[in-house]
Amino acid sequence: MLYLVGLGLGDAKDITVKGLEVVRQCRRVYLEAYTSVLAVGREALEEFYGKELILADRETVEQEADSILKDADVCDVAFLVVGDPFGATTHSDLVLRAVNLGIPYRVIHNASIMNAVGCCGLQLYKFGETVSIVFWTDTWKPESFFDKIKKNRQNGMHTLCLLGKQQPFQFLSYHLPQGRKIYEPPRYMSVNQAAEQLLAVIQNRRLQGEEPEITENTICVGLARVGAPDQKIASGTLYQMSTVELGGPLHSMIVTGTMHPLELEMLKLFSVDSSKFENNAFQRTT
Repeated sequence: MLYLVGLGLGDAKDITVKGLEVVRQCRRVYLEAYTSVLAVGREALEEFYGKELILADRETVEQEADSILKDADVCDVAFLVVGDPFGATTHSDLVLRAVNLGIPYRVIHNASIMNAVGCCGLQLYKFGETVSIVFWTDTWKPESFFDKIKKNRQNGMHTLCLLGKQQPFQFLSYHLPQGRKIYEPPRYMSVNQAAEQLLAVIQNRRLQGEEPEITENTICVGLARVGAPDQKIASGTLYQMSTVELGGPLHSMIVTGTMHPLELEMLKLFSVDSSKFENNAFQRTT
């Protein structure tokens, strides 16, 4: 059996009881190590689970999936994913490969950012399409995410923005045995950086003669390390999100749509500047 096990968002203890039982019975346990991060490292997970974990980076999952599935038809293999197992499409690919090989699979779900964002007080059923905001470069500055946010907002819907992770830069070292691959640390986008890119798009659109649906005064929510003990939430204008300090990764941001008064009252609990918050937010309530 192949088991896909969600680990939740916080630390080692966020795994479900069912998930922990599965991990402890499996012959091999892989830890997916590129779509997200926990507040603790592999060593803490191994100590709590009582099991050695095999790190599975992007290359392993996407190009060497057969090594993960090896003998999974005759023994139990677990694939651990931060959040919920189906938060990334590559995990669907792993399931399809298993099915094609005649290997049965089972999914053990857990909390993910897709539902945990409700901690800020915005109602989950009022969210539209989720978007990803990627790191811009000097020569590549896509704006497609902005148009999706605009469409959600026109429909009165909130938008969850998943902020980019720049994959580790890989190079070969010829000073090490067999040209072993070396990776630089990954970069994680902050709420500040995401807000700055949105503000830049707004300026670009105005230069093109458009008055964007989203402005510097649109109410947004910044979230950091959701589910961890040092979780932080800040609400305020888009401009304020470009200056707020939320600490280390992982960050997410919400661009609000039309808000119910109860949603607004909840956001006030996390406001950067309550007076400025009220002046702008009451324009978008029902």
